[in-house]
Amino acid sequence: MTSEHPWRCLVNQHSRTDAYTDRYAARAAGMVASEIRALFAVASRPEVVSLAGGMPYVSALPLDAVGEMVGELVARNGAEVLQYASAQGDPLLRERICEVMALEGVQASADDVVVTVGAQQALDLITRIFVDPGDVVLAEAPSYVGALGTFASYQADIVHVPLDDGGLIPSALRETLERLRREGRRVKFLYTVPTFQNPAGVTLTTARRAQILDICTEYDVLIIEDNPYGLLGFDGEPMRALRADDPDRVLYLGSFSKTIASGLRVGWALAPHAIRAKLVLAAESAILCHPSFSQFAVREYLGTQPWREQIKDFCELYRDRRDAMLEALEAMMPEGCTWTRPAGGFFVWLTLPEGLDAKAMAPRAIADRVAYVPGTGFYADGSGHRHMRLSYCYPEPNRIREGVRRLAAVVEQEIQLRDTFGGVEATSPTGVDTPGPGVV
Repeated sequence: MTSEHPWRCLVNQHSRTDAYTDRYAARAAGMVASEIRALFAVASRPEVVSLAGGMPYVSALPLDAVGEMVGELVARNGAEVLQYASAQGDPLLRERICEVMALEGVQASADDVVVTVGAQQALDLITRIFVDPGDVVLAEAPSYVGALGTFASYQADIVHVPLDDGGLIPSALRETLERLRREGRRVKFLYTVPTFQNPAGVTLTTARRAQILDICTEYDVLIIEDNPYGLLGFDGEPMRALRADDPDRVLYLGSFSKTIASGLRVGWALAPHAIRAKLVLAAESAILCHPSFSQFAVREYLGTQPWREQIKDFCELYRDRRDAMLEALEAMMPEGCTWTRPAGGFFVWLTLPEGLDAKAMAPRAIADRVAYVPGTGFYADGSGHRHMRLSYCYPEPNRIREGVRRLAAVVEQEIQLRDTFGGVEATSPTGVDTPGPGVV
């Protein structure tokens, strides 16, 4: 057995020479597994408390009832369930998707819904039909790592717009758009997760939503509203979606990964009619059609199971876990650390004191049996070294408390090292970091 640290072994596996380098397309140049992605192979060990993965707690589903439902579905409709399907998606499922979006004020026709393999495929299809190499895409800072990876894969120029506890900052958006206009650069779209944002956990306020729509109308910018967490609020009714107030400018992306089960990989895009047609053509060229089985399973679940009550159960479960994390952070985290206080969703965004580097600290945290996602993965330029994303959706509350205790001890050690030897200098940005599907 080698004495080398396990994460170093994992990183070294990816350093071998690639004999096919000169054959790849230019857009494949940045498609490399990061060292952070390698770390998460170690983080999945049972002795490690993972505060990293954005995985829904699917064990809270009534699995016996779901299993019986799926068995009956195959027994009754097996020939249809196991056959090819339309690239736009099952018509009845699309109607039920419209019923789900209506909870957020969205009035839509099933004809303008395109079913996708999770919202991630919707992001890919939209970027494919809109973005040429060098085109500008605006994204929140920080922003969802899966979106940044998609934009980078199509060689977009990602320009960040900062957010704060109230979500995307309208004045910063206007300043950015004005600067790009002066430079003669056209923005293809603004990408935003306005409700319970990934990774920051913040929510765009009602007043700001109107301002963002007005600014994008003034500068003629499309908006991609990614809303997988919108129904997972802990207090009150769901926020009104951006799409509800501007159906011609906003492309709405939704997913059942957080409200039913991520393994089904069923999401959707709601788009203006002309864009919808392009999305269907792009989907046909990518995958021919979407899996019938997953679509029929979701359709059946929405039609036969008490899904609204189940979402309420999820909200209560995640609220308890959110509370456990916030209480533990307040009690244990060293002075100088700050964090967001989400009103829903899965994530807390923690900022370390000056001179600390979350990415450099990650291997030491793993060695002390706790995992998080360094903030660098959520910035296109590799910045965000003082930040980390903590997820409370999957571990039990006591496990969350133990994970925060371990993390606080690591941070305390880093502060002592900083005070003794000086702060850590951030490493040079290397582009979009991609921790992988288990961390979304």
